[in-house]
Amino acid sequence: MIILAEKWLIGVDLGGTTTKLAFINYYGEIIHKWEIPTDNSEEGKNITINIAKAIDTKMEELGLSKDQIIGLGMGAPGPVNLSTGVVYNTVNLGWKDNYPLKDLLEVETSLPVIIDNDANCAALGEMWKGAGNGAKDLVCVTLGTGVGGGVIANGDIVQGVSGAAGEIGHITSVPAGGAQCNCGKTGCLETIASATGIVRQAVEKLQMVNTGELAAFYKEKGHITAKDVFDTARGGDAASLSVISETAFHLGLALANIANTLNPEKIVLGGGVSKAGDILLKPVIENFGKFAFPRVKESTVIDIATLGNDAGVIGAAWLAKNK
Repeated sequence: MIILAEKWLIGVDLGGTTTKLAFINYYGEIIHKWEIPTDNSEEGKNITINIAKAIDTKMEELGLSKDQIIGLGMGAPGPVNLSTGVVYNTVNLGWKDNYPLKDLLEVETSLPVIIDNDANCAALGEMWKGAGNGAKDLVCVTLGTGVGGGVIANGDIVQGVSGAAGEIGHITSVPAGGAQCNCGKTGCLETIASATGIVRQAVEKLQMVNTGELAAFYKEKGHITAKDVFDTARGGDAASLSVISETAFHLGLALANIANTLNPEKIVLGGGVSKAGDILLKPVIENFGKFAFPRVKESTVIDIATLGNDAGVIGAAWLAKNK
Protein backbone atom coordinates (compact mmCIF):
# COMPACT_ATOMS: atom_id res chain seq x y z
CA MET A 1 0.00 0.00 0.00
CA ILE A 2 1.23 3.52 -0.89
CA ILE A 3 0.87 6.30 1.70
CA LEU A 4 -0.04 9.38 -0.32
CA ALA A 5 0.37 12.90 1.06
CA GLU A 6 0.28 14.67 -2.31
CA LYS A 7 -2.26 14.46 -5.08
CA TRP A 8 -1.45 12.67 -8.32
CA LEU A 9 -2.23 12.91 -12.02
CA ILE A 10 -3.09 10.10 -14.44
CA GLY A 11 -1.46 10.15 -17.88
CA VAL A 12 -2.78 7.93 -20.69
CA ASP A 13 -1.19 7.46 -24.11
CA LEU A 14 -3.70 5.74 -26.39
CA GLY A 15 -2.12 3.79 -29.26
CA GLY A 16 -3.57 1.57 -31.98
CA THR A 17 -2.27 -1.64 -30.37
CA THR A 18 -1.27 -0.65 -26.81
CA THR A 19 -2.49 1.88 -24.26
CA LYS A 20 0.12 3.18 -21.80
CA LEU A 21 -1.04 4.42 -18.38
CA ALA A 22 0.84 6.09 -15.52
CA PHE A 23 0.31 7.66 -12.11
CA ILE A 24 2.43 10.81 -12.11
CA ASN A 25 3.12 13.27 -9.30
CA TYR A 26 2.62 17.05 -9.47
CA TYR A 27 6.27 17.52 -10.51
CA GLY A 28 6.02 15.23 -13.56
CA GLU A 29 7.74 12.19 -12.05
CA ILE A 30 6.27 8.78 -12.92
CA ILE A 31 5.29 6.91 -9.74
CA HIS A 32 3.82 3.82 -11.38
CA LYS A 33 3.30 2.87 -15.04
CA TRP A 34 1.79 -0.05 -16.92
CA GLU A 35 0.09 -0.85 -20.22
CA ILE A 36 -2.94 -2.70 -21.57
CA PRO A 37 -3.84 -3.91 -25.08
CA THR A 38 -6.08 -1.55 -27.09
CA ASP A 39 -9.28 -3.40 -28.05
CA ASN A 40 -10.54 -1.70 -31.23
CA SER A 41 -13.20 -4.33 -32.00
CA GLU A 42 -16.92 -3.39 -32.14
CA GLU A 43 -16.15 0.17 -33.32
CA GLY A 44 -13.80 0.68 -30.36
CA LYS A 45 -16.58 0.74 -27.74
CA ASN A 46 -14.48 -1.21 -25.18
CA ILE A 47 -11.53 1.22 -25.20
CA THR A 48 -12.85 3.65 -22.56
CA ILE A 49 -14.37 0.81 -20.49
CA ASN A 50 -11.03 -1.07 -20.42
CA ILE A 51 -9.08 2.07 -19.44
CA ALA A 52 -11.49 2.77 -16.56
CA LYS A 53 -11.28 -0.86 -15.37
CA ALA A 54 -7.46 -0.81 -15.57
CA ILE A 55 -7.31 2.37 -13.47
CA ASP A 56 -9.78 1.04 -10.86
CA THR A 57 -7.88 -2.26 -10.56
CA LYS A 58 -4.51 -0.51 -10.19
CA MET A 59 -5.86 1.98 -7.63
CA GLU A 60 -7.26 -0.87 -5.54
CA GLU A 61 -3.92 -2.70 -5.81
CA LEU A 62 -2.01 0.41 -4.62
CA GLY A 63 -4.56 1.40 -1.97
CA LEU A 64 -5.53 4.70 -3.65
CA SER A 65 -8.88 6.47 -3.81
CA LYS A 66 -10.27 8.75 -6.54
CA ASP A 67 -10.17 11.87 -4.34
CA GLN A 68 -6.36 11.61 -4.40
CA ILE A 69 -6.35 12.12 -8.18
CA ILE A 70 -6.38 15.66 -9.67
CA GLY A 71 -7.47 14.51 -13.11
CA LEU A 72 -6.74 12.36 -16.15
CA GLY A 73 -5.00 13.57 -19.30
CA MET A 74 -4.93 11.53 -22.49
CA GLY A 75 -3.13 11.67 -25.82
CA ALA A 76 -5.17 10.16 -28.67
CA PRO A 77 -4.28 9.66 -32.35
CA GLY A 78 -5.77 12.12 -34.86
CA PRO A 79 -7.06 15.70 -34.60
CA VAL A 80 -8.78 16.47 -31.27
CA ASN A 81 -10.91 19.41 -30.13
CA LEU A 82 -9.19 20.33 -26.84
CA SER A 83 -12.20 22.14 -25.33
CA THR A 84 -14.81 19.43 -26.07
CA GLY A 85 -12.58 16.35 -26.08
CA VAL A 86 -14.10 15.19 -29.38
CA VAL A 87 -11.78 13.13 -31.63
CA TYR A 88 -12.50 14.15 -35.22
CA ASN A 89 -11.28 11.06 -37.04
CA THR A 90 -9.11 8.05 -36.25
CA VAL A 91 -7.98 5.55 -38.82
CA ASN A 92 -7.09 2.62 -36.57
CA LEU A 93 -9.31 2.72 -33.46
CA GLY A 94 -12.64 1.78 -35.02
CA TRP A 95 -14.39 4.93 -33.77
CA LYS A 96 -16.80 6.91 -35.91
CA ASP A 97 -15.82 10.50 -36.76
CA ASN A 98 -16.51 13.13 -34.05
CA TYR A 99 -16.21 10.59 -31.22
CA PRO A 100 -17.06 12.14 -27.79
CA LEU A 101 -14.03 10.60 -26.04
CA LYS A 102 -13.79 13.04 -23.10
CA ASP A 103 -17.48 12.66 -22.14
CA LEU A 104 -17.37 8.87 -22.33
CA LEU A 105 -14.14 8.63 -20.34
CA GLU A 106 -15.45 10.98 -17.64
CA VAL A 107 -18.56 8.82 -17.24
CA GLU A 108 -16.49 5.61 -17.05
CA THR A 109 -13.77 6.91 -14.68
CA SER A 110 -15.69 9.52 -12.59
CA LEU A 111 -12.64 11.79 -13.03
CA PRO A 112 -12.13 15.14 -14.79
CA VAL A 113 -10.61 14.34 -18.21
CA ILE A 114 -8.75 16.35 -20.86
CA ILE A 115 -7.80 14.98 -24.30
CA ASP A 116 -5.30 16.17 -26.89
CA ASN A 117 -3.52 14.72 -29.90
CA ASP A 118 -0.85 12.14 -28.97
CA ALA A 119 2.01 13.97 -30.75
CA ASN A 120 1.04 17.19 -28.92
CA CYS A 121 1.24 15.29 -25.63
CA ALA A 122 4.69 13.92 -26.53
CA ALA A 123 5.82 17.50 -27.25
CA LEU A 124 4.48 18.71 -23.89
CA GLY A 125 6.21 15.80 -22.14
CA GLU A 126 9.56 16.66 -23.73
CA MET A 127 9.07 20.34 -22.82
CA TRP A 128 8.23 19.55 -19.18
CA LYS A 129 10.67 16.77 -18.30
CA GLY A 130 12.71 15.86 -21.40
CA ALA A 131 15.01 17.26 -24.09
CA GLY A 132 13.01 20.51 -24.24
CA ASN A 133 14.39 21.25 -20.78
CA GLY A 134 11.84 23.98 -20.10
CA ALA A 135 12.14 25.66 -23.55
CA LYS A 136 8.99 27.74 -24.10
CA ASP A 137 9.24 27.64 -27.92
CA LEU A 138 9.66 24.08 -29.08
CA VAL A 139 8.79 21.82 -32.00
CA CYS A 140 8.62 18.08 -31.39
CA VAL A 141 8.66 15.72 -34.39
CA THR A 142 7.87 12.05 -33.80
CA LEU A 143 9.40 9.76 -36.44
CA GLY A 144 7.66 6.41 -36.04
CA THR A 145 5.36 4.37 -38.28
CA GLY A 146 4.17 7.80 -39.41
CA VAL A 147 5.45 11.31 -38.68
CA GLY A 148 3.68 13.29 -35.95
CA GLY A 149 4.33 16.79 -34.69
CA GLY A 150 3.61 19.12 -31.81
CA VAL A 151 4.29 22.86 -31.77
CA ILE A 152 4.73 24.72 -28.48
CA ALA A 153 4.73 28.53 -28.57
CA ASN A 154 5.28 30.57 -25.42
CA GLY A 155 4.89 27.48 -23.23
CA ASP A 156 1.57 26.23 -24.63
CA ILE A 157 0.60 23.86 -27.40
CA VAL A 158 -0.60 25.38 -30.69
CA GLN A 159 -4.00 23.85 -31.54
CA GLY A 160 -5.16 25.67 -34.66
CA VAL A 161 -8.81 26.26 -35.52
CA SER A 162 -9.71 22.57 -35.85
CA GLY A 163 -7.13 20.83 -33.64
CA ALA A 164 -4.95 19.95 -36.63
CA ALA A 165 -1.97 22.27 -36.02
CA GLY A 166 1.42 20.59 -36.06
CA GLU A 167 0.60 17.99 -38.74
CA ILE A 168 4.26 18.08 -39.75
CA GLY A 169 4.07 14.63 -41.38
CA HIS A 170 1.74 16.06 -44.01
CA ILE A 171 3.94 18.92 -45.17
CA THR A 172 4.33 18.29 -48.91
CA SER A 173 7.96 17.31 -49.21
CA VAL A 174 7.96 16.05 -52.80
CA PRO A 175 5.91 18.64 -54.75
CA ALA A 176 5.87 16.81 -58.09
CA GLY A 177 4.16 13.51 -57.30
CA GLY A 178 5.91 11.46 -54.66
CA ALA A 179 4.52 8.39 -52.90
CA GLN A 180 0.89 8.06 -51.82
CA CYS A 181 0.22 8.89 -48.15
CA ASN A 182 -2.51 7.38 -45.93
CA CYS A 183 -4.05 10.87 -45.69
CA GLY A 184 -4.95 10.74 -49.40
CA LYS A 185 -2.29 13.22 -50.59
CA THR A 186 0.95 12.36 -52.34
CA GLY A 187 4.48 13.46 -51.47
CA CYS A 188 3.94 14.00 -47.72
CA LEU A 189 7.03 14.11 -45.46
CA GLU A 190 5.59 11.02 -43.73
CA THR A 191 6.12 8.99 -46.94
CA ILE A 192 9.87 9.66 -46.63
CA ALA A 193 10.94 10.32 -43.02
CA SER A 194 8.85 7.66 -41.22
CA ALA A 195 10.09 4.10 -40.61
CA THR A 196 7.63 3.00 -43.32
CA GLY A 197 8.97 5.65 -45.72
CA ILE A 198 12.60 4.67 -45.12
CA VAL A 199 11.79 1.01 -45.83
CA ARG A 200 9.83 1.96 -48.97
CA GLN A 201 12.78 3.99 -50.30
CA ALA A 202 15.23 1.18 -49.48
CA VAL A 203 13.14 -1.48 -51.24
CA GLU A 204 12.84 0.76 -54.33
CA LYS A 205 16.62 1.30 -54.24
CA LEU A 206 17.25 -2.46 -54.02
CA GLN A 207 15.25 -3.02 -57.22
CA MET A 208 18.12 -1.22 -58.97
CA VAL A 209 21.10 -2.16 -56.76
CA ASN A 210 21.58 -5.80 -55.74
CA THR A 211 25.02 -5.64 -54.13
CA GLY A 212 26.00 -4.74 -50.59
CA GLU A 213 25.02 -5.71 -47.05
CA LEU A 214 21.44 -4.36 -47.19
CA ALA A 215 20.78 -6.23 -50.48
CA ALA A 216 22.09 -9.44 -48.88
CA PHE A 217 19.81 -8.87 -45.85
CA TYR A 218 16.82 -8.34 -48.12
CA LYS A 219 17.60 -11.40 -50.22
CA GLU A 220 17.95 -13.57 -47.12
CA LYS A 221 14.92 -12.37 -45.10
CA GLY A 222 12.57 -11.14 -47.84
CA HIS A 223 11.94 -7.91 -45.89
CA ILE A 224 13.93 -5.16 -44.14
CA THR A 225 13.34 -2.65 -41.33
CA ALA A 226 14.42 0.98 -40.92
CA LYS A 227 16.86 -0.28 -38.25
CA ASP A 228 18.48 -2.58 -40.87
CA VAL A 229 19.00 0.48 -43.10
CA PHE A 230 20.70 2.44 -40.29
CA ASP A 231 22.78 -0.53 -39.11
CA THR A 232 24.13 -1.31 -42.59
CA ALA A 233 24.74 2.41 -43.28
CA ARG A 234 27.08 2.49 -40.27
CA GLY A 235 29.06 -0.25 -42.01
CA GLY A 236 29.28 1.88 -45.16
CA ASP A 237 26.55 0.20 -47.28
CA ALA A 238 26.07 2.45 -50.34
CA ALA A 239 22.32 1.81 -50.83
CA SER A 240 21.58 2.52 -47.14
CA LEU A 241 23.68 5.69 -47.11
CA SER A 242 21.85 6.90 -50.21
CA VAL A 243 18.44 6.37 -48.51
CA ILE A 244 19.59 8.23 -45.37
CA SER A 245 20.95 11.08 -47.49
CA GLU A 246 17.57 11.46 -49.26
CA THR A 247 15.63 11.22 -45.97
CA ALA A 248 17.87 13.79 -44.24
CA PHE A 249 17.50 16.20 -47.17
CA HIS A 250 13.68 16.21 -47.00
CA LEU A 251 13.54 16.24 -43.20
CA GLY A 252 16.16 19.02 -42.93
CA LEU A 253 14.29 21.12 -45.51
CA ALA A 254 10.91 20.64 -43.77
CA LEU A 255 12.38 21.48 -40.34
CA ALA A 256 14.05 24.61 -41.75
CA ASN A 257 10.74 25.81 -43.20
CA ILE A 258 9.00 25.18 -39.85
CA ALA A 259 11.80 26.99 -37.97
CA ASN A 260 11.76 29.93 -40.41
CA THR A 261 8.06 30.32 -39.58
CA LEU A 262 8.21 29.76 -35.80
CA ASN A 263 11.82 30.49 -34.70
CA PRO A 264 11.79 27.80 -31.97
CA GLU A 265 14.50 27.48 -29.35
CA LYS A 266 14.59 23.71 -29.86
CA ILE A 267 13.49 21.06 -32.34
CA VAL A 268 13.26 17.66 -30.68
CA LEU A 269 13.20 14.47 -32.76
CA GLY A 270 11.50 11.48 -31.11
CA GLY A 271 9.98 8.13 -32.13
CA GLY A 272 11.68 4.88 -33.14
CA VAL A 273 13.53 6.36 -36.13
CA SER A 274 15.25 8.96 -33.91
CA LYS A 275 17.04 6.09 -32.11
CA ALA A 276 19.33 5.94 -35.18
CA GLY A 277 21.20 8.82 -33.51
CA ASP A 278 24.02 10.70 -35.23
CA ILE A 279 23.91 8.83 -38.54
CA LEU A 280 20.56 10.54 -39.17
CA LEU A 281 20.88 13.62 -36.91
CA LYS A 282 24.13 14.95 -38.42
CA PRO A 283 22.94 15.09 -42.07
CA VAL A 284 19.55 16.48 -40.91
CA ILE A 285 21.33 19.34 -39.08
CA GLU A 286 23.53 19.91 -42.15
CA ASN A 287 20.50 20.22 -44.45
CA PHE A 288 18.65 22.33 -41.89
CA GLY A 289 21.62 24.74 -41.96
CA LYS A 290 21.41 25.05 -45.75
CA PHE A 291 17.74 26.06 -45.74
CA ALA A 292 17.22 27.94 -42.46
CA PHE A 293 17.29 31.73 -42.28
CA PRO A 294 20.74 32.61 -40.77
CA ARG A 295 19.37 34.00 -37.48
CA VAL A 296 17.06 30.98 -37.13
CA LYS A 297 19.93 28.58 -37.85
CA GLU A 298 22.05 30.22 -35.12
CA SER A 299 19.32 30.14 -32.46
CA THR A 300 17.77 26.69 -33.04
CA VAL A 301 19.11 23.54 -31.38
CA ILE A 302 18.08 20.19 -32.95
CA ASP A 303 18.25 17.30 -30.51
CA ILE A 304 17.06 13.75 -29.91
CA ALA A 305 14.13 13.27 -27.50
CA THR A 306 15.07 11.79 -24.12
CA LEU A 307 11.80 10.44 -22.68
CA GLY A 308 11.19 7.62 -25.17
CA ASN A 309 7.81 5.95 -24.66
CA ASP A 310 7.14 7.97 -21.48
CA ALA A 311 6.80 11.33 -23.30
CA GLY A 312 3.10 10.79 -24.11
CA VAL A 313 1.93 9.92 -20.57
CA ILE A 314 4.01 12.74 -19.02
CA GLY A 315 2.63 15.29 -21.52
CA ALA A 316 -0.92 14.04 -20.92
CA ALA A 317 -0.38 14.52 -17.17
CA TRP A 318 0.89 18.09 -17.89
CA LEU A 319 -2.48 18.75 -19.56
CA ALA A 320 -4.36 17.42 -16.53
CA LYS A 321 -2.26 19.63 -14.25
CA ASN A 322 -2.43 22.84 -16.30
CA LYS A 323 -5.77 22.71 -18.10
